[in-house]
Amino acid sequence: MTTTNGGQSQDFNPEQVPQLNVVAQYIKDFSFENPNAPKSLIGGEQPQISIQINVNAAPMSDSDIEVVLQLSGKAETGGSLMFSFDLAFGGVFRIRNVPQESMNAVVLIECPRLLFPFAREIIATTVRNGGFPPLLLDPVDFVALYRQKMAQLGGQAPAQ
Repeated sequence: MTTTNGGQSQDFNPEQVPQLNVVAQYIKDFSFENPNAPKSLIGGEQPQISIQINVNAAPMSDSDIEVVLQLSGKAETGGSLMFSFDLAFGGVFRIRNVPQESMNAVVLIECPRLLFPFAREIIATTVRNGGFPPLLLDPVDFVALYRQKMAQLGGQAPAQ
């Protein structure tokens, strides 16, 4: 098949189209602690909640990359821990025909963006099952996280 772009003829090859496929997704590691139950379940003041998010990636083959979304958090009230969690939610992504200069952005922005809704659901359900209202995490700006990571590395591409 031939397409024209601005009067120039180009051959269209569907095998050269960039592809991002989810091969697998899984809980790699998960812990939830409710150390002060049942006392922590009795209503009181609004808890202070802190969340940390990190993304790591490691190549598995020429086209497959494991991406792990790490979500850690805790809720405290009056200096007492209500609950804490630590979730490593992973996925294997098959990435083909993506230019090398775009690969880090695809791996560290698009892949965690695909994983996040599933990790969010795991945390919300677990916190609810721990006796608290579900913790619904706000959407994450993975572009900002990527830029922050790039700035920390001094503009170098993050290691994969």
